[in-house]
Amino acid sequence: MPETVVAAPSLIDKLEASRTAARVLAQATTVQKNRALHAIGATILRNADRILPANELDLANARENGMSEGMQDRLRLDYRRLEALEAAVVHIATLDDPIGESVRGSQLPNGLNITQVRVPFGVVGAIYEARPNVTIDIAALALKSGNAVVLRGGSAAENTNRVLVELLQGALLEEGLPSEAIQTIDEFGRDGARALMQARGYVDVLIPRGSAELITTVVTESKVPVIETGAGVVHVYLDESADLATAVEIVHNSKVQRPSVCNALETLLVHESAAARLLPPVIARLRESGVIIHGDERTRALVADVVPAVDEDWSTEYMSLDLAVRVVADLDAAMDHIHKYSTHHTESIITNDLARAERFLAEVDSAVVMVNASTRFTDGGEFGFGAEVGISTQKLHARGPMGLPELTSTKWVVRGSGQVRG
Repeated sequence: MPETVVAAPSLIDKLEASRTAARVLAQATTVQKNRALHAIGATILRNADRILPANELDLANARENGMSEGMQDRLRLDYRRLEALEAAVVHIATLDDPIGESVRGSQLPNGLNITQVRVPFGVVGAIYEARPNVTIDIAALALKSGNAVVLRGGSAAENTNRVLVELLQGALLEEGLPSEAIQTIDEFGRDGARALMQARGYVDVLIPRGSAELITTVVTESKVPVIETGAGVVHVYLDESADLATAVEIVHNSKVQRPSVCNALETLLVHESAAARLLPPVIARLRESGVIIHGDERTRALVADVVPAVDEDWSTEYMSLDLAVRVVADLDAAMDHIHKYSTHHTESIITNDLARAERFLAEVDSAVVMVNASTRFTDGGEFGFGAEVGISTQKLHARGPMGLPELTSTKWVVRGSGQVRG
């Protein structure tokens, strides 16, 4: 008897299955979802011997294709990073379930009770590059918020993501939830990404994470509503009152702790009256960690062996141990520079002047603004969200690190006792 050949599911098949799975997840209890999250956390560490070799294959391909060190760092998984992912997933299980939460409500004079409650979006699409950790983060947050998720993780991490999605689907099945709630469309390549952007009616919201080019493409070409995440041209401004030791530590941490990520410092601005006091020790500490300084003329007058900055430096997200440095006249000049070049991600002021701190917080128009803190804290995990879907730089619905509430919409529930409108 001839063997039956089962055709691989088409992209539309997968999207339809996602919508069906979304209806199941929307009704899943918090206990069911938390059990599935614990199963996901356990399977990540239990299967490190499958995940890490797949990731090494992706890294070998990346090296062969000349991928930058910064992007390779984003792509890389090791056991320590798997442990961090497992901890994040388990933490998400401890967070309050947003589904069914009452946002506001009242009783109308006619006796109608109205309540606005949180509900899942339904199907969330994600397009991202060389970030296998995002596969886990988004899947876990989508699961807890009752959403199915369709992932396009890009060719650079295709081997890693294939293994991760298989493990995630297995964990869902263990807990009696549909495996189609987490799906990848990597096998469809760039055509799949384009189809996902056009999948209005199948996908309720699309979230891009990656380069400015990728995000711009998704925002401009998508027919599906998009929550825009942004590249990180991130600034720190050293005010004339800044404490030297504080400035040295915050600037170093903001740039060096992990330079390949979107909340890493890319441009340092320094008040002219404090530049001679602050810049030499700040730059000396950076150079100990291999940072290359791209400085304006006034910076080069204070510090030797600085690469002359060009206009392009002020708008560059290096994702490497490179830093643009500019001396500015005052706080207003610093904020003017930020207004012109920022991607509206994260900006921080180092100051001991309360009035200037409050002006900076009020007037700088970015998703996260800080006083006397490293920009590296702009992160869903650091903010207590367990993980993040991304960092939204838009102003609609969600802004800044996106956790569980940002993956929900609302609906109005009206309870009456026979009222009719006169």
